[in-house]
Amino acid sequence: MKIAILSRNPKLYSTRRLKEAGEALGHEVDIIDTLHCYMDITSSRPTVRYHGQELPKYDAIIPRIGASVTFYGTAVARQFEMMGTFNINDSVAISRSRDKLRSLQLLSRKGIGLPRTGFASKPDNIKDLIKNVGGAPVVIKLLEGTQGIGVVLADTAKAAEAIIEAFMGLKANILVQEFIKEAGGADIRCLVIGGKVVAAMKRQGAEGEFRSNLHRGGSAEVVKLSKEERETAINAAKIMGLNFCGVDLLRSQNGPMVMEVNSSPGLEGIENATGKNIAGMVFDFIEKKSKPKAAKAIVAK
Repeated sequence: MKIAILSRNPKLYSTRRLKEAGEALGHEVDIIDTLHCYMDITSSRPTVRYHGQELPKYDAIIPRIGASVTFYGTAVARQFEMMGTFNINDSVAISRSRDKLRSLQLLSRKGIGLPRTGFASKPDNIKDLIKNVGGAPVVIKLLEGTQGIGVVLADTAKAAEAIIEAFMGLKANILVQEFIKEAGGADIRCLVIGGKVVAAMKRQGAEGEFRSNLHRGGSAEVVKLSKEERETAINAAKIMGLNFCGVDLLRSQNGPMVMEVNSSPGLEGIENATGKNIAGMVFDFIEKKSKPKAAKAIVAK
């Protein structure tokens, strides 16, 4: 098969591993910088051009679209879809997952466990906003933040008010969430491919750090999931319409709670922690599903 990875950096671990795994299975794998693609969108024959040439017909694409280029990246992915190319994660599903507020609303509607979360625009709502999520301590998140950037823990109501006012003064969109103390600065990353959890790891934040992101010095180890945790991860991926994603869970006294569903999960941490060939599993799924009559991901209505 001829497969394209949409990635801005061919040197990233995940991009390299996907290319290596695909070629090891006998596929022809190209890495394409999303921002260097341009499209003819008015023709009855949709195409994608790259460095002055029309790209060949691909059997499938694997979008590795960074949060900062979501709008243009999903437009490129959508163009490939119009050309009949199988996309492991539909462009609509990627856009949906990148909107954190919309994601939480969709998950909440379907009964997925979530931390109590508030969203507001006007500063005069701050006190009630904090009270409504259970009071301090609270976690304050930028809607556009990634890898733990733009996530702050406010220990007191006064501190929370000051931080929220500062963010609002910058006209930033934020979420305010209850702090799940019993999680102990740890979360669980579940890697879902084709409606199955194929790997899971526990990420523990560094000493004195409530964020568990590996980019922030956290550590990772293999973890055994409960039946409820596994079902929560699978259902969250299904609701978001994603065939390949990372679902981040917190262990709370009220059961598993979803923190985020990531449409471009990194492979380095989970492959190193579990010893599994996750990149190879991605191509196994593509081989099964990229046929003309392949079933598409279930899209939330």
